[in-house]
This record gives sequence, structure tokens and C-alpha cells, in this order.
Amino acid sequence: MEEPFDVFLWANEIDEIKNNVAAELFLFNKNYTPYKIKYSDNLTNSVKSMFMNEAIKYIITEADKGLECREYEKADGEDKVIYHTKLTKVGRAETLIHLIENEYKDIDYFSENEYDFKKVKGIIAKFTYPGGDDGTKTFYIAKLISASSALKGASSWEINGESFQPFSAEIALKMPDDNQVAIVDKTIIVFNQAKFENLFQYDYKSQVIAEEKAKELTEKYKLSFAEGLTLDTLLADKKPILKKVQAMDISEEMPQDKLLDYADEMQLELMTDDDGSIIIMDDKDLTMFVNLLNEDYYVSPVNGKRYEIKSKKLLGEPDGEPPRG
Repeated sequence: MEEPFDVFLWANEIDEIKNNVAAELFLFNKNYTPYKIKYSDNLTNSVKSMFMNEAIKYIITEADKGLECREYEKADGEDKVIYHTKLTKVGRAETLIHLIENEYKDIDYFSENEYDFKKVKGIIAKFTYPGGDDGTKTFYIAKLISASSALKGASSWEINGESFQPFSAEIALKMPDDNQVAIVDKTIIVFNQAKFENLFQYDYKSQVIAEEKAKELTEKYKLSFAEGLTLDTLLADKKPILKKVQAMDISEEMPQDKLLDYADEMQLELMTDDDGSIIIMDDKDLTMFVNLLNEDYYVSPVNGKRYEIKSKKLLGEPDGEPPRG
């Protein structure tokens, strides 16, 4: 059995070598695309303090007061508890780390002239220090950023002494000083549950439901996905579709051949491959597939036009007809 990650041992290890740790910063947007960003040498101590030192200080100090580290999947909002989960369970975090570690040379530097700061989701610090098989060891600290609270130079003034002065920077940002998320050795350490879930758009309960429904769907239907996509990930990302699937009894839904006939009747481009599998390239294909399962398409007998039914409201029995069943 795999040994659980020991966050307390890690914090003490980093505390001993913190003066030999190097830091690099990345911004990332709402699509989890990372951008390199430089920082002044004058900020080196501040970067280490706000991202690394505060986190390890909290762990070491609170450990003596009963701090525990439990599985995130069993989180219940307890006091004096931080959580851990596997990086592989949190797709967006895993993608972000993969890009930083494996596509580094292709990552652009952030510039307000080229990229819109309002689309920035968070900031992540990469820390490296001597050790490991390849000579270095790495960990990350991530924080959520409120891009809307940033001050832009064109519309801001600064007070210098007794007078207003033109704002001297393109953008000013108040850096969050709370502990939020650390990523160490393929393990995510969650200090702030709400900010972690917001930062990586991760909802464990939705993920579990999505995995269960994805298993039922793939057992009944032949599906083919674009590279890198999985049904459970797509479902977890599309809450309205997941809710609709959750309400279905998959075993009672129409078989695949009738589903394809229904798609043809509605003149919808539900594509299949040579093996007869339904092709799901993106969330639009998923939405069409689920809507077909739910019989959400309709041809009017009055004007012959096709409609997508947004809401199904069950009507009462017509007057004069006995109830069925």
C-alpha cells in the first residue's frame, strides 16, 4: 500500500533548507494556461515569505496545537485540519503542473499589452532546491487572484507625500497573504477548501457522481472521445448536463441504434466512427448526446420546425380521459 504523504515531515525539511530555495512565478488564466512573469530582486524575500515561509510556519506551529492532515475526500469543514488529495484527481491542477514542467520553453511571458489581466485566475510559485535523483526537488504554492481588484495605471493615482502623483505602474496587485494550496510530490495540500475548489474548479461530490454516471453510459453506449478527454471529466465540467444525466435511469434509455435514428430524424450531426462509436469531440457533442438520450428534441406537427426543449413540465391528463396505468 502506498504510504500517505507526510506534510509535517515535508514542512520541517523545507524549513531547514529554506535559504537555499529558488522561486519562480507564473500567472495562469481561466483556461489554466500559464505565463512566466519576472520579479525584482527586491521582492525575493517577499515572494519566499508570502508563498513558502507562511505555509511551512503554519504547519510547524499548528502541529504542536493538534493540526491534522486528512483526506480531502472526507472533508467536513473541521477546525485545525488541512487536507490532502492526489494531483491526478484534480485535472486542471495536473494540467497546469504538466505545462510548467514539460512545456516550459513554450510558455510566454505575461504582458498586459498582449494578454488581458482580467482573465488571470491565479498565481503559482515554483520552488526548487538541491536534492532528488536529478539533483533538484520541486514543490509549488498556488493562490487565487481577484483580477477585478487590480489597479490599472491609466485610471489610478498614487499618493506620494502630500500630493497625488501619476500611477507609476501598468497594474498594481494586492497579493493574497493567506495559505491556500501547495502541490508536493504529486500530492495537493489544501489549506483553504473553498479557495482550492474555486482555484481549480474542483467539486469532489460532482466528480464522484460524474464517474458513476460515466461508467453507466460507457457500459451501455459505444463512445469515442477526442484525445485527452474523458466522459467523467466532461460531465463534471458541465453541471447542467450532469444534473440531467443524474436524473436519468440509464438502463431504461433507448439503445444506441434508436438513438442514432432519432439524431437522423432531428437532422443533428451526431457523428460515428468506423467502429460505430459515437464521437464526442467536445462539450457541444456531449450536450447533443445527452439531449438525445433525454428526448429533448421535437418536430412540431403544426409548422414542421425543429425545437430543443429546454424544460419538460408534465401536464395533467386531458379532460374526459381516464388516467393511465
